[in-house]
Amino acid sequence: MTSTMPTTSRHYHHGDLHQTLLQAATDIISEGGSASLSMRKLADRVGVSRTAPYHHFKDKNALLCAIAEQGFKQVEKFLEEARNREQTEPLTTIFTGYVHHYIKRAYQNREQYDLMFGREVWRHGSPTASLQNISRRHFKSWLNWIDQLCQQGVIRSGDSTLRTAQVCWATLHGLCRLLNDGIYTEQSNLDEMIDTAVEMMLTQS
Repeated sequence: MTSTMPTTSRHYHHGDLHQTLLQAATDIISEGGSASLSMRKLADRVGVSRTAPYHHFKDKNALLCAIAEQGFKQVEKFLEEARNREQTEPLTTIFTGYVHHYIKRAYQNREQYDLMFGREVWRHGSPTASLQNISRRHFKSWLNWIDQLCQQGVIRSGDSTLRTAQVCWATLHGLCRLLNDGIYTEQSNLDEMIDTAVEMMLTQS
């Protein structure tokens, strides 16, 4: 009889198991959605005992929140990288590139994006304190950037920078949802929509 080997390699240090479990769980939901994820399936995928995941994640909800946290860390890193280019590239170019990357990344990581902003965690689940904190920190980073772009005359601004940041983000999120939900699938049309959305945000294109 041929034995079935776990998809994820067993070759990891004990201290890396947390990240190994997190990556395997992310892979599972990417393949079949969050409904396909269970602590038992995760243990089998990694090749550890059925109780091992519980030493790192209290339950499935905590695991889903950790996947969402990972997503926020990644988009926060990209935002930081974008701002680090401000001394060498035009701000309009940086902002336009950021918007395109953000939306395409959301599509490439659809299940994770749904956990970051969807009902499963925020309404039907129980967002962990660390997830709430990192999501607030990321929006604050976004708000600070939009404030800077408004002050430098790059982004159209009304009376409130907060409202401007919220509406700009809602525009990005709306495009992500249309793409992720399969309403818009033609890439060329999407690129044109993104460019049009950016032009509406900019004081001049």
